[in-house]
Amino acid sequence: MAALPPVSAQATLADDSASATTPRYASALSAVTTLFFLWGFITCLNDILIPYLKAIFQLNYAQANLINLCFFGAYFLMSIPAGKLVARLGYKRGMLLGFGVAAVGAFLFYPAAAQRVYGLFLGALFVLASGITLLQVAANPYVAILGPARSASARLTLTQAFNSLGTTLAPLLGSALILSRLPKLATVTSAAAIDVRAVQVPYLVIGGALLLISLMLSQVNLPQIELATEQVANVEAGSVRAWHYRHLVLGVVAIFTYVGAEVAIGSHLVNYFALPDVMRLDPETAGRQVSYYWGGAMVGRFLGAYLLNKFPPAKLLAFNAVMAAALVLISINTTGELAMWSLLAVGLMNSIMWPVIFPLALAGLGRHTEEGSGLLCTAVVGGALVPLLFGTIADHSGLRLALLLPVVCYGYILWYGLRGSRRAAVA
Repeated sequence: MAALPPVSAQATLADDSASATTPRYASALSAVTTLFFLWGFITCLNDILIPYLKAIFQLNYAQANLINLCFFGAYFLMSIPAGKLVARLGYKRGMLLGFGVAAVGAFLFYPAAAQRVYGLFLGALFVLASGITLLQVAANPYVAILGPARSASARLTLTQAFNSLGTTLAPLLGSALILSRLPKLATVTSAAAIDVRAVQVPYLVIGGALLLISLMLSQVNLPQIELATEQVANVEAGSVRAWHYRHLVLGVVAIFTYVGAEVAIGSHLVNYFALPDVMRLDPETAGRQVSYYWGGAMVGRFLGAYLLNKFPPAKLLAFNAVMAAALVLISINTTGELAMWSLLAVGLMNSIMWPVIFPLALAGLGRHTEEGSGLLCTAVVGGALVPLLFGTIADHSGLRLALLLPVVCYGYILWYGLRGSRRAAVA
């Protein structure tokens, strides 16, 4: 396959006439899409790790939730450094480095399990999440730039659909390979009673897969995206930074609220469905219902890849935010199956939020695109902080009242779609 010529990031984000060149990037887009599937799979395995490690180390819920805090905390700590690395190394080499770091983290699960030390698990998870963060920072803007601006949201939505495929499959495979190896909790008397191979082997396979895909990616002639320089003539070097763009800063808040709302709802579905006035389901049955939440996001992203070519992304974002808030309010004020299915349907509405907010926030950043991508990925820490606030409200006032917090989050996303995403002159 012949090498493709460089493309200007600024020109591609701003010039819709580039649509004629889109077919040239099909193979590159296919290669990058595999990344989205894999990190979706890895991220959703956290939901399997929590009960597994809780059983091994006899943890309470606060201690077990250090897994989510550690994983999403890596986004907060590493996204900005990752953005600088990508700006220096380029998109392809940034992704290759991300694969390598993530593979090291996956392999570290083997000694952590062998030693049965919770801190080692958290350390391995942080390394793994740091690699995924680097992949996110490199791949998201790369997909947005890889073609005409008007279809950026559609491209990112399509690749995110494969991310959702990973999140849908991970709980099924993780339950079969890991949780099925747990003895009944009543028989667990010490960490030695747990078969650690249940977590060692899957993460060795994940590490191997990361290295294999990295090797395959290194052989693909990805188009070289040149950093745009047209803004350099207008401002002195260093006088304008990514955070000077209002629509980007507001987009960071939008990513924070979106991820926070999605994780807060998803993390508490099992407990919510167990409520006497909802469905009174046992944990295993309720857990199977959760697959509809993440599966809805997958279906919505495949559908969104089509709809975003027909409707303005910002308006579609606003519509989905309204529908998500309405569905949560319906669930809060109803009982039985209506309360359950209305909340599960929120996953469908969540589907396009990340892939629409991301390119809206990066639009017009030019040479600051990589730094802006790092800032946006930092906002994923919402997945650690919003659920903590959600849990605090639930402890004091119940799950129904706590669900008002995601409604507030969706209200902000609605405003961002209608007003906050509009580009303004740099101060």
